[in-house]
Amino acid sequence: MLSKLNPTQREAVKHLGGPLLVLAGAGSGKTGVITHKLAYLIEQCGYAPRNIAAITFTNKAANEMRERVGKLLAGHDTKGITISTFHALGMQILREEAPLIGYKKQFSIFDSGDTAKIISELLGVPDKQDIRIAQSVISNWKSALLTPEQAASQAESEGDQRLALLYARYQETLRAYQAVDFDDLIRLPVEIFQTRPEALLRWQHRFRYLLVDEYQDTNDCQYLMMKLLAGTRAALTAVGDDDQAIYAWRGASTANLSNLQSDYPSLRVIKLEQNYRSSQRILQTANHLIRNNTKLFEKTLWSEHGPGEAVRVLAAKEEENEAESVVLRLSAHKFEHRTRFSDYAILYRSNHLSRVFEEQLRAQNIPYTVSGGTSFFERAEIKDLVAYLRLLANPDDDPAFIRAITTPKRGVGNSTLEKLAAHAAARNVSLFEAAFESTMADQLNPRQHEDLVTFCNFINRMQARAEKEPCPEVMSDLLTAIDYEGWLFDSHEPRQAETKWGNVQDFVGWINRKSEADEKNLIAMTQTIALLNLLESREQEVDAVSLSTLHAAKGLEFGHVFLVGVEEGILPHERSEAPEQIEEERRLMYVGITRARRSLQISYCTRRKRGKEWAACEPSRFIAELPQGEIVYSGVAATGSTPAVSKEEGMDKLARLKAMLG
Repeated sequence: MLSKLNPTQREAVKHLGGPLLVLAGAGSGKTGVITHKLAYLIEQCGYAPRNIAAITFTNKAANEMRERVGKLLAGHDTKGITISTFHALGMQILREEAPLIGYKKQFSIFDSGDTAKIISELLGVPDKQDIRIAQSVISNWKSALLTPEQAASQAESEGDQRLALLYARYQETLRAYQAVDFDDLIRLPVEIFQTRPEALLRWQHRFRYLLVDEYQDTNDCQYLMMKLLAGTRAALTAVGDDDQAIYAWRGASTANLSNLQSDYPSLRVIKLEQNYRSSQRILQTANHLIRNNTKLFEKTLWSEHGPGEAVRVLAAKEEENEAESVVLRLSAHKFEHRTRFSDYAILYRSNHLSRVFEEQLRAQNIPYTVSGGTSFFERAEIKDLVAYLRLLANPDDDPAFIRAITTPKRGVGNSTLEKLAAHAAARNVSLFEAAFESTMADQLNPRQHEDLVTFCNFINRMQARAEKEPCPEVMSDLLTAIDYEGWLFDSHEPRQAETKWGNVQDFVGWINRKSEADEKNLIAMTQTIALLNLLESREQEVDAVSLSTLHAAKGLEFGHVFLVGVEEGILPHERSEAPEQIEEERRLMYVGITRARRSLQISYCTRRKRGKEWAACEPSRFIAELPQGEIVYSGVAATGSTPAVSKEEGMDKLARLKAMLG
């Protein structure tokens, strides 16, 4: 089984004598190490699949691992193995242990849209920036395991005091709705483990071996969750790369690498330095850059792929010139080398930089995709249906109640909802529960009350069915009962309604297939949906150029990469001032460089429009940190001594073109 691994990878797979940190450089085959170790534990070491947990950060990574382990263990029973994201594992723990902290098992999981509404109401409809800041601060407090009381005691300014007070009221509101947010999915299991030793023992006994992927991205809360689960047995393998730690802004802490060493004195460190992705010149460029960062562990990537094309740096006059040059070079390269559009990526520090490249690609009729587009679950029609499912799972979910009862309209208007909300608040119960209280009938006219109770009885009937009957029947009857298709065509233009109804059918088809595959009823599926950002059926590959931020490109690779807008104030970002912030920006540049397999071009502009005025731009300091003797400079400010194209390269290119045309 291990014959395809190199000696260092094999060593990492076979090491079971204590805690292990695998420092896996970019493109060094870390997923292969994790999946082979999972298979090795089951096939060679006698571990039962249900006693192993592999934890990562994205659904995509978890799916890929599951697929690879299935192939490695073809013919073996792998049922019960846990391969999931941190949040999905947290949800699994909470689902079983929620009653210990006063939650019911069918709690709701609120997304950022739901939490923004709560914060908006608590603040009294402020501007969106205030809401985003409050969400971010509360999220970071939770990641650092601070309670509202602790946040208040540490507050250094009046603004911090106000936010700590908001945090307390926000948590009270979540509890009233029997809901949790994404950060709670990690924080609450940690709270349970710290206060309920019997629960911790149950989970330690269940998971006899832990593997953690992308370890450098863990925050304090995730680290503690992992440490508590590992216990004194410390049967643990953490896999990560300190050079790719680019998420400090959302609470990730590179200190967790040194925490491992201090918490586990017997920690073994194995470095994976052979890169299977990139040419030597690209790796030399990456190594040279990242040497400028302070290091906990030294490592140097190397490859057997040969030297490869020279790394290029292009100085463009302004952003339109940069975009035009990049797209023309991309087109010419594709024509010469007979590659696919999907072999190319244009990567940038911030989303706003994509616009001018999109315009050029459209002008040349080149297909492209942009990362970070609207998630399937963010579409209004999907959120409408998910509101019904959330309500079936948890009738105390007030935001879901309001969305479901008003979409499609069911004769329950704003005045009814206002009276219901006032009554629910006075009695400290949910809107659903308030609807059935006898005093509510006195506050509404008979027709209003009848419509309200009819809706709630319908939810109760569907809930009873959702717990027992197969998903397809319940979903079909739910859509028919609310006549969602008819409402779509009454409310939208025909073409728009058709698209929306098509999305609904895709969603229903997916939920039916997934519920059957996972052996879950509709109620259990509702919590799963809250964790998914993208339908699996939507992840098919298309032949298109990838436009992506550097953060979104992490974990991906492309034949040919154009790293654009590499200027002071963009990369490094203008808000990066402290040495540790500059180091994180350098790691972001390193991530961009190591996405490339065969060719890399870095570009910057000498001036950009700021409003109506032109402003001069400086090339990023990181360009000066590249191995200057190996870089080919071109454009309006070519400063390198190497010619843009050597005579040999020119002759070679001419010969290729003649061969094609001939």
